[in-house]
Amino acid sequence: MTPDDDTYRPSPLAQVDCTATEDRWTLVFTRDLRHAPEKVWAALTEPAQLAAWAPYTADRDLSAAGDATITMIDDEKPQDMTAEVVRAEPPTLLEYTLGTDLLRWELAATDAGTRLTLRHTVQDRDWIPKVAAGWHLCLDVAEKLLEGHPIPPIRGAAAMDFGWAELNDQYARRFGIPDTGLPDA
Repeated sequence: MTPDDDTYRPSPLAQVDCTATEDRWTLVFTRDLRHAPEKVWAALTEPAQLAAWAPYTADRDLSAAGDATITMIDDEKPQDMTAEVVRAEPPTLLEYTLGTDLLRWELAATDAGTRLTLRHTVQDRDWIPKVAAGWHLCLDVAEKLLEGHPIPPIRGAAAMDFGWAELNDQYARRFGIPDTGLPDA
């Protein structure tokens, strides 16, 4: 099940940056949400909420440090990945490994709700626009969930039907990284 493509359109590009350290690259993706940090935290950590918007779900609540199994949901081939929550400081900081990637979610209260900053570290610079495009779609879905108007998750090959390629191209141009298209399967 996917969102109705007659009603869903990707939101405007997010505030993004890219930093390099040694042989790794970090996408810095910032988005303002109209919801309290506690509500956003729950969406980031509770398996049922993750399954409603993220490209994965978890075998446990991620709000405490320790090992976890993250199941990537890509069409009909779910893939289990080893993860470790390295830091969990509810409701402001969540950091965990996902395979070789590191995800750091920072939540800061604002007058209007929460400023969410995701720092997603990858090994290959070419992945930065792809990751930005994917998180862009996922966070659009998360925002609908937080607003109480959920739409089905956009993940896997279905993302192509909802603007992933265009977002990937736009983020690639913004970063000055060649658009290499779809990730290798």
